[in-house]
Amino acid sequence: MWGEHIHLGFYPSNKNIDFREAKVQFVHELVSWSGLDRLPRGSRVLDLGCGIGGSSRILANYYGFNVTGITISQAQVKRAKELTPEECTCNFKVMDALDLKFEDGTFDGVWSVEAGAHMSNKTKFADQMLRTLRPGGYLALADWNSRDLKKKPPTMIEKIILKQLLEQWVHPKFISINDFSSIISENKNSSGQVISDNWNAFTNPSWFDSIFEGIRRPNAILSLGPGAIVKSVREIPTILLMDWAFKKGLMEFGVYKCRG
Repeated sequence: MWGEHIHLGFYPSNKNIDFREAKVQFVHELVSWSGLDRLPRGSRVLDLGCGIGGSSRILANYYGFNVTGITISQAQVKRAKELTPEECTCNFKVMDALDLKFEDGTFDGVWSVEAGAHMSNKTKFADQMLRTLRPGGYLALADWNSRDLKKKPPTMIEKIILKQLLEQWVHPKFISINDFSSIISENKNSSGQVISDNWNAFTNPSWFDSIFEGIRRPNAILSLGPGAIVKSVREIPTILLMDWAFKKGLMEFGVYKCRG
């Protein structure tokens, strides 16, 4: 139902855009914002938490990178390979993001979208990305973050909502944009100059669109059988909670860039 990209989309303020088109737009916007497009064709890029390879294929086909996508899901790797033409310079592996089996400085660029929220150890997550990034390489990262809960503690209702969001989609914990920026900048393999931003305004329409997509393209769900219909309906309350949390600023969509 979500197409080839299991992540939120980017919605320009002055343009009506389709849900799936917004996901492609997001890839291009993050590439441009992070400076990843300054790398020459043939550069080695790691897509950490690649899902079914949507972003990897754009990075390979549009920008000419040699992309290695990793995920802990064998099913996602299988589907990524099915969707990727032989001529596309992508390869996909099952691998733990907290224990990357690559030598130091292997990649010219490291790309990760909405994977960090699943990581139990954010410091180790950053360390593995930056260790495998060559000196002077580009890091482009986007993730779900909570607001700074130390500066503005959550209300009782917000605590309940955060607990629900963590449990429903099995996230260990959320941290703030500032906290994760500090983790990156303090890493020994980082240049120390981390730039971050909150893209809530550009990505928030994705939540309602992800529900409406089931109405616009019902066959995408119906073709998978009754079980898929039940699972899709069960997701709606969590998606609505996510929409509320991001709109109210309890959650923030953090983007990060730095050099190795």
